[in-house]
Amino acid sequence: MTSNEIKNLDANHVMQTYGRFDVAIDHGEGARLYSPEGREYIDFTSGIGVNSVGYANKKWADAIYAQALKLGHISNLFYTEPYARLAEQLTARSGMKNVFFANAGGEANEGLIKLGRKYSHDKYGDGRATILTLVQSFHGRTISTLAATGQEQFHKHFFPFTDGFRHIPANDVAALEAALTPDVAAVMVELIQGEGGVLPLKVEYVKQLRELCTQRDVLFLADEVQTGVGRTGKLFAYQNYGVLPDAATFAKGIAGGLPMGGLLASEKTATVLAAGDHATTFGGNPIAAAAALEVLSQLSDETLKEVATKGEYVKDTIRSWNLPAVGEIRGLGLMLGVSTVGVSPKEAAAKCIANGLLILTAGSDALRMLPPLTITYDELNAGLAILKGVLQ
Repeated sequence: MTSNEIKNLDANHVMQTYGRFDVAIDHGEGARLYSPEGREYIDFTSGIGVNSVGYANKKWADAIYAQALKLGHISNLFYTEPYARLAEQLTARSGMKNVFFANAGGEANEGLIKLGRKYSHDKYGDGRATILTLVQSFHGRTISTLAATGQEQFHKHFFPFTDGFRHIPANDVAALEAALTPDVAAVMVELIQGEGGVLPLKVEYVKQLRELCTQRDVLFLADEVQTGVGRTGKLFAYQNYGVLPDAATFAKGIAGGLPMGGLLASEKTATVLAAGDHATTFGGNPIAAAAALEVLSQLSDETLKEVATKGEYVKDTIRSWNLPAVGEIRGLGLMLGVSTVGVSPKEAAAKCIANGLLILTAGSDALRMLPPLTITYDELNAGLAILKGVLQ
């Protein structure tokens, strides 16, 4: 099909809930994507941080194919090998005790909210269920995760939202201490606020958060849906901060392009959710788990170091341009944001795409880069050259 034929089908048969870029994609290889007509694009989006090991990754595709021929689905009423092996690897590399498998980030964060409230209710009873989140946070599209999201633009249309969330400013220890009232069960944060503008939390703030939560027996919950699975140069972003949360979610890049998410629990919270407390039909699906096992095998410690190195290379390169349109460059690893000065990020992203670079926006002022973690320097340089041309 041609690009226009695909767009016509979309217009006539798909709910128009997405503000799509005017591009149809047919196939890809590495960090390069191609339209049905063969137009090439360098990809700095990886499907919003999902295609962690790039496109047409043969080992990843072979793992999916082999598992699909063996067993596609059986439900969580039975044991299967792929999810069990995946759980073993995730807990070993995360420092956590166990894992619950889900299908996507919003669902994983729903589980995180349930875990936080049940821990408090089991121990302290009623009246201690409030969860603190940060201004500019984004936690998902369900009714509860929208309520948890600290951006007013998302708090419309779907009233009433779930009660029990309060939003506090990031990196403000005094505000955090004041908000830790007796009704608080947990604090839920992104270590880098992705949708909010690629805004990393300060190391000292995170350490104080960990200490205060421990002192008051309030759970420290990390939303690692976007920051997890190697995106920041560590398997999980909290490992950059030298802390261990009480529980953390993951999704996006874990299965390299197949739907998967999950919830990791520490020793403290490993038994909070018991039989019947939480479930999902497709969680730990054998094909998705096989894909995730291959992703983890490719994200070795050496590869993760390269992710961190490539991130610094991108930052240094952009700084070296000394362009008036470039403001702050922020983020870790290959989760990077570039604030623009005197130019709309949306307009800049559209011009990048017109010139062959797929790039995202974040917050009100930033271009966001989430390329495949396996992107080569040649691919990085090709994309950066397009970005420079646009920002000039």
